[in-house]
Amino acid sequence: MRRAIVLGTALGALAVCGSAYAQPKTLMLHQWESGSDAAAIAKLGEMFEAAGGAWEQTAIAGHTSNTLAKLRADVVAGSAPAAVQLKGPEIAEWNATGRTANLDDLATEEGWDEVVAPELLPVMKPTGSWVAAPMNIHRINWIWGNKAVMDEAGVADLPATWDEYNAACEQAAAIGKACLAHYSADWTDATTFEVVLYGMHPETFKAAFVEGDLDAMRSDEMIAALDQMRLMVSEHVDPDILGGGDYDATGQSLGNGDAMFQIMGDWFIGNLKSWGFEPGADIACAGAPMNSGQPGFILNSDSVVFFEQSDPDFIEGQRLLASLILSPDFQTIFNQAKGSIPARLDVDLSEGFNPCQQVAQADLTASIEAGTLVRSMAHNMTVLQKFRGAMMEVITEFVNSDMSSEEAANLMADEVEAQI
Repeated sequence: MRRAIVLGTALGALAVCGSAYAQPKTLMLHQWESGSDAAAIAKLGEMFEAAGGAWEQTAIAGHTSNTLAKLRADVVAGSAPAAVQLKGPEIAEWNATGRTANLDDLATEEGWDEVVAPELLPVMKPTGSWVAAPMNIHRINWIWGNKAVMDEAGVADLPATWDEYNAACEQAAAIGKACLAHYSADWTDATTFEVVLYGMHPETFKAAFVEGDLDAMRSDEMIAALDQMRLMVSEHVDPDILGGGDYDATGQSLGNGDAMFQIMGDWFIGNLKSWGFEPGADIACAGAPMNSGQPGFILNSDSVVFFEQSDPDFIEGQRLLASLILSPDFQTIFNQAKGSIPARLDVDLSEGFNPCQQVAQADLTASIEAGTLVRSMAHNMTVLQKFRGAMMEVITEFVNSDMSSEEAANLMADEVEAQI
């Protein structure tokens, strides 16, 4: 009840700020057209309307490419939407067109630079000015463990290093269980592999997957990470799931006790709950193995980019929407539902957030302090889409063939170089 009162007060204040115009308006283009994602964006619309705004949205089903196609068509037609769900390098690309709106006055007024996670600042401010507002932080490098299977196999804790992971997999095999719940798709293979590379050689991860360095892709460290990935997909995974499974069946195989571990981002929390498994209870959670012993965090973030408008009502609506997105109230409500954590570092997660989310916030803080926080290649937060696509294609080809690790490393560099 207390939070509802605070939220109402905040929205009332925002409505007063917008009263200079008849009604703040927005049209938001996004790809959250179903499930919990659609419910989350609906909550933002409700908050916008409660603050006196007129909310309109266009939901585009499918991948980001569909949203981008619609955005390009709208921009060419001279009717760019006021707000668009975009992230990573796409923000910088659209900023370079000169069509994005400048939010610096609002950001200064509300102190965004002081509260938003530092790794997000260059993404939201590609040339130094705020053009986008982050909604959340997803952690990619999670390892999830079925506690009952771990107990049966004699594995006391989730593995902290890749040697510990491999040893635990031998214990899983000894009781007739698959070690890793994994099915092969470009994004699942790339997600798992970037977690492996980062956990073994974080500097190589930064050079190859953040900076696009071709020598790093061909390096011995990359080959060693591919060797580990080969071991995982050849010995630790149920071959029927690897080649013929799907996302839900794979996750349920972990929850049902057919496998010991899964590597997946924290959106998995919502899936586990929908299948009747409680994260932090039935299913243990921890940061994925880091051989260095340092804290590690691979970041993904959903964000909203704002495009220049000539209508004063839409301009005022952009201020209202951006302010709502970065308000502690929205960051709390949105992320409690989604399984991610707030993009603001000053939101208290002690109430209403599950234990895994609390672990994520503590690990994020530790990773910032250690200088190990990175953005995700697999989830479109680093290199341009054409380079990301080439990397992902090689990784999943490697998983589904007898290609050697050295061949895969060289092919990845070759394919990326061909896109330059």
